[in-house]
Amino acid sequence: MQRRTFLQTLLLSTGTMLTFSAFKNHIYSQSIDSELMPAMFIGHGSPMNAIEENEFTKEWKKEASLLPIPIAILCISAHWFTRGTFVAVTSQPETIHDFGGFPKALFDTQYPASGAPELAHFTQHIIQSTQVQTDADWGLDHGTWSILKQMYPEAKIPVFQLSIDYAKPPQFHYELGKELLELRKKGVLIIGSGNIVHNLGRVNFQQIDAAYDWNIEFDTKIKNFINTQNHQGVIDYQKLGSIAQLAVPSPDHYLPLLYTLGLQQKNEAATFFNEKYMAGSLSMTSVKIMKG
Repeated sequence: MQRRTFLQTLLLSTGTMLTFSAFKNHIYSQSIDSELMPAMFIGHGSPMNAIEENEFTKEWKKEASLLPIPIAILCISAHWFTRGTFVAVTSQPETIHDFGGFPKALFDTQYPASGAPELAHFTQHIIQSTQVQTDADWGLDHGTWSILKQMYPEAKIPVFQLSIDYAKPPQFHYELGKELLELRKKGVLIIGSGNIVHNLGRVNFQQIDAAYDWNIEFDTKIKNFINTQNHQGVIDYQKLGSIAQLAVPSPDHYLPLLYTLGLQQKNEAATFFNEKYMAGSLSMTSVKIMKG
């Protein structure tokens, strides 16, 4: 059975929510079809993108409409930064409002997707390079739900998260991303959520559509590395010197990109969307990996 037909059957049978029990027996036994589910890195920007309609959110919706229907979504978000690697096994993850100073409407926003505990345990099983611990409390942080609220507003697709170990170097995260390939074979959409350039200390709200020269230069160099499948250049971003120090003052928003690139196969192309700079020191550049 093709993934789209399978998912549509489940959606019709459940009415409002796609429960994980409806397809958990397929996890270990087989792939849903022969094609790999695309993988993505999404520049998520401001939490307000969850409730605004703008050029970025329109593109997120467009990209979602072009994708096969995922059996579940795994998000590696800049906002779950931990000591050690954790996978969330929560059955009904809460919507985490991990920010301050925004309108009440944003705090009132919920994303009531179910979790994917069986797939989370499967993820723990396939990762061999490090010990993965389970977390039964973590919900969906805004790096996850702010983009999924726009891409899949009905919240019918199960969602779970994998944390980022802040004590590990970039190469570790790239190699860990490679180990997630089996999930793509089973119809899981894997999304790294962060920003290639993310320096809140240099934000210029008076010039919201402008960019510092170092922002443009760093973002362009990283895109060139991706275009030529020079993943080592992306991993070794610190070798770019002062522009890297300005663009990535802390690695939390950059590292999700490495998980996505680790999933790229030789016959797959990388395409870009939302290639725009914001407020001087932010880049919204996003990447999709799929067979060309």
